[in-house]
Amino acid sequence: MTAAGMAVPEGKLAFLKKELIRNKYVYLMLVPVFAYYFIFHYGPMYGLLMAFQKGYSPIKGIFAGTWVGFDNFTTFFNSYYFGRLIKNTIVLSFYSIVFGFPAPILLALLLNEVRAKSFKRIVQTVSYLPHFISVVVVVGILSTFSALDGGLFNLVRSMFGLEPIMFFTESDVFRPMYILSNIWQGAGWASIIFLAALAGIDSQLYEAAKIDGAGRWKQLLHVTIPGILPTIIIMLILRLGAVMSSDFQKIFLMQTPSTYEVSDVIATFVYRAGVLEANYTYSTAIGLFNSVINFTFLVIANAISRKANSTSLW
Repeated sequence: MTAAGMAVPEGKLAFLKKELIRNKYVYLMLVPVFAYYFIFHYGPMYGLLMAFQKGYSPIKGIFAGTWVGFDNFTTFFNSYYFGRLIKNTIVLSFYSIVFGFPAPILLALLLNEVRAKSFKRIVQTVSYLPHFISVVVVVGILSTFSALDGGLFNLVRSMFGLEPIMFFTESDVFRPMYILSNIWQGAGWASIIFLAALAGIDSQLYEAAKIDGAGRWKQLLHVTIPGILPTIIIMLILRLGAVMSSDFQKIFLMQTPSTYEVSDVIATFVYRAGVLEANYTYSTAIGLFNSVINFTFLVIANAISRKANSTSLW
């Protein structure tokens, strides 16, 4: 290697050293972030070895288990619950994407059209508040509203001449109640991202559209939506990367034995297998399978988006 070739890495090293010294406090603030992800996310990943073992014991440790290869995965694929778990998980995710994903976008677009600032602030505050309510409290509210005697939902049914029902034991009601309550709780908070994207649209584009004779609706179609489309695509890619995941806490609190047929998802099954039955290796295999599918969806969605419109995560 020539002296000229050696000068490049030395120059980069000097630049890096100067950058670290100049912004040392900024980089110091990143240390807890890196420590958190390393300790709680990357560090425990060696526990995935349990997915390929049998006979794990918390006392003996992970490396004391018997290696069985893909037996745990095969057992899960051949189990009676496999089809039901996959179907319920995908169906709930599909409904969440179809109905839940557009909700904050529509809310942000509507708020963007409001000209009365005081009214806009009130609506934003009211729509944000449900996000800060605990899931346990939300399910408790749903349970109170679903009561046979005096529950709001049954009072509404009685107004239309319908008999009261026990909503939490009706399999046909579980999915709509789950999706609608998620929209109520999360749409306002999720709209913040899209409101920020709307604020970043150049106002000169709207002026140019007005000069060309575009009304509010044409401005929405040709300026506003294209302006936030990259943000929408990125958020959709991230959502597709969690298509096999679900809100375990809420589903677990809402489900009853009579609704298992439509509410039992991979997360709740892993809880029963891993925590209640102490079958740690089997539940680890199921969790690993779930993560691999999510990662695959994320990569495919990102590749399609990059090829279609040059917007992607990487």
